[in-house]
Parts: sequence; C-alpha cells; structure tokens
Amino acid sequence: MALDLKQQLKLSQQLVMTPQLQQAIKLLQLSRLEMVEAINRELEENPLLEEETDEDFFADEEQAVKPEEIRTSEQPREITGEGDGRDDFDWDNYLEDFGPVGTIRERAQPEEGPMWDNVLTKAPNLTDHLLWQLRLSRLSEEEMIIGENIIGNLDGNGYLTCTVEEIASQLGVTPEHVEKVLEKVQSFDPPGVGARDLKECLLIQAKALEVHNTVVEEIIKEHLKDLETKNYALIAKKLKIPIEEVMHAVAVISNMDPKPGRAYTDERIQSIVPDVYVIKVGDEYRVFLNDDGLPRLRISNFYREIMAGLEGSKEGEEGKRYIKDKIKSAMWLIKSIQQRQKTILKVAESIVRFQKEFFDHGIEYLKPLVLRDVAADVGMHESTISRVVTNKYMQTPAGLFEMKFFFSSGLPTAQGEAIASTSVKEEIKKLIAEEDPQKPLSDSEIVKLLKKKGIHIARRTVAKYREMMNILPSSRRKRYA
Repeated sequence: MALDLKQQLKLSQQLVMTPQLQQAIKLLQLSRLEMVEAINRELEENPLLEEETDEDFFADEEQAVKPEEIRTSEQPREITGEGDGRDDFDWDNYLEDFGPVGTIRERAQPEEGPMWDNVLTKAPNLTDHLLWQLRLSRLSEEEMIIGENIIGNLDGNGYLTCTVEEIASQLGVTPEHVEKVLEKVQSFDPPGVGARDLKECLLIQAKALEVHNTVVEEIIKEHLKDLETKNYALIAKKLKIPIEEVMHAVAVISNMDPKPGRAYTDERIQSIVPDVYVIKVGDEYRVFLNDDGLPRLRISNFYREIMAGLEGSKEGEEGKRYIKDKIKSAMWLIKSIQQRQKTILKVAESIVRFQKEFFDHGIEYLKPLVLRDVAADVGMHESTISRVVTNKYMQTPAGLFEMKFFFSSGLPTAQGEAIASTSVKEEIKKLIAEEDPQKPLSDSEIVKLLKKKGIHIARRTVAKYREMMNILPSSRRKRYA
C-alpha cells in the first residue's frame, strides 16, 4: 500500500481561553492573602501600574465613584474574555486626558502600633531553646558535638527521628556515649523532649513529676493501648487495684503533653480577614465589601510624557508598543479586580437572602443550599460560584464563617421538608454535649433521639458525621465517677 501526502481543509469550533480570561479566573478563586500577593507581584512586574497613596485618594475623592453608583451600575456578569483589549485603543485620547484609574478604595488608618523597640525580630524555636540549655551544661567538647547532633535530629514535636546507632556511626563514637548525652538532652525543658516514642516521652514527664514506681508509670509502660480505648476497668483488673486509683493516674497522664515541642513551633498563626461584612439594619441584612488592606491600583501618568517623546524613531516605536502592551495588561488587571469584587458581593448577597432564617434564629434554621441555587439566582455558572466561595470569609452577627459553610446537602424530615446536613451535625453535637458522661449515647440511641425530632437518618450516617466532627465513639467517651 503506497503512502502519500494530501492537503485538506477542515472547519471546526474550538474554545480558546485568552491569557486575560485565565487571569480573571485565577483572581476569582484566590483568597484575600493570595490576592494581595498577586497584586504586589503585578506592581513589581508592570512598570505602568502604581499603588495609589492616601494623599492621592483624598485629592481625587470628589471624582471617585460613589458606592450607590457602583451598586446601581451594570450587574456583575461572568468574564468571557470579550473586550480584552483586542479592539483598537484611542491612544491620542489617552495621552491627552487620561487620568488615574482607581479600583479599590481604602480608608485612611492612623499610624498606630507597637514601638519598634517592643517588636521581636525572631521568636525562639525549639532548636534554639535546647542549644541554649546545652551550652549552659558542663559537657566536654565531644559531648557538645553529640548533643548538637541529637538536637538537630529532633522533629517539630520534639521526638528523635534517628537511632542512637546512626548518630554514633556518623560521629565515630560509641552508642553508649551517645546514649549518655541523650539522657542529658532529655532532662532539658520542655519535659519529654528527645524521646524516641510516645511511651518514652510520657515516662520522661513522669520522672520530672517524681512519680516513680507508681500506677502512673505502670500504666504508661504496660497499658497504653487500654488507656487509648479508655478501658479503665480492664486496667484496674490487670493491676489488681481499685478503679479509683486508675482514674487518679489517668488524670495525671492526661495533663502530660504528648508533643512537647509544639510550644516552640515557629509557625505563625495567620488571622482570618473577612472578605465581606454582613450587618443587620432594622429587619434587613446589608452586605459590604471589605476593601481594607487591598492595594489601590492606577495607571501611572508618568508614561504620558514618555510616549509623547517616542515619536519618529524605530526605537521609539518599539518603546511605544511596549508601553501599549503594559497599559492593556494593567487595564485588564484593574477591570478583573473590579469584576472580582462585584461578583463576591453579588454571591454574598444571594447567600444572605437564602439563609436569612439562619441569621435570625441560629444554626438550627440553616437551609439546604447547593451551588446551583445561587448560580440560578445571580445568573452565573456553578463553576463560577464554586470559585467565588473558595477561601472567602463572611463576618456576620453570628460570627465569622467561610462562605462554603452555607452550602450543604439536605436530609428529609418527618414533615416532608429538607434539613441541612450542617444542622443535623449540630443536633448530634448538642445531644452528645448533653449526654450522661457515665452512660454516653451510642450511635443507635442518637438515631432514635433524632427520629423523635422528625429527622430520619441512618446509624452509619450518624457515625460518619460524628467522625467528621472529631467526636469519639461512646466506648471512648465514657467517664468514670
């Protein structure tokens, strides 16, 4: 069979995402912190973008668009990629009367804060804390090296991640010598640091509490598994002691820290800043965007003079083309940020309308809500709603909630209506909180109690919801008098 080359025409439709559309979608699903980082990155990469200062803001305040004008302007719509700068731009007009383009307004904040003298440059971590104690110890130079190696092999929880033999082989010393230095490190603060497993960690803390040769030490050595399952009766039977003594020992063990290194973690806790505020005004709820902390962007006027001076030369044409491309990019970024803020506001207002009873009466009145409902309400696609509610937070009179919190599937009730799964979880949590600690409710008993309230749910569903809320089963929730 002979092979030959042929040419043919083929007409087909293909969906192409422009770089501008990809950027808009990416901005839509970013969290607030990621959004600030993305804007700052664009400010570094695009010389035509600049951040508007407070002085510029107040000077231009009279020309700024009023909030009511924004709310009554064109309704937010999904970004389709049309109008992305492909049309011809009136550059002459731009050079003559282009003004600052503000997007996000920020209230001026007074310069309040702690004095620089009172700000620590670095918080002490576990390694620094242990090395400080090691250098205060009376050890030889060789023991110091061994101690530094041991401390360097501790994880964030304070546990030794390698064996004594490995350290000895690496440093060319005997395991006995390493073991001796390890005992010294295990005497450092916090108690329990330098342990190789949980049992050793608890025994070190028991030694620090001076509870040698007691029930506490015996339970840690031989009955940790029974302690985990809270089978206190079996522990008392094995040790041939009253259960009261076991409970006293359990109380001591419960106050020990299984991860002693956590107190010196260098992880910073990032506070959550809400994207929208929900405020009750009379009988209605108003939704407001939180623009505090977001950089205000505008296109630099400095490049007007540059473009005006680039006429006539080949290099000037290339420079002018570069500036035009950067202006297009900057204008699309500003437009995308405006569209993002409008979309978040629109979706938040829709959520508040659907869940008004929750805001009025509490979590028991949370309604089943899916992305399709909000998408139909605001005239957008479900995927757009999903991007909007990802990593976005809403400050309400009832507290701070992730916007995803208000979306949940529905379960049938005896009245034929649907109840949100989140409300069912709250009912289960409330029943367990009110149970007798000495006779905790089993999953089957919870099913019966929910049925009396008109909520029909299977036992396996109760078990699934209980595990999702990190609630132990009844056998491990039992408390002894």
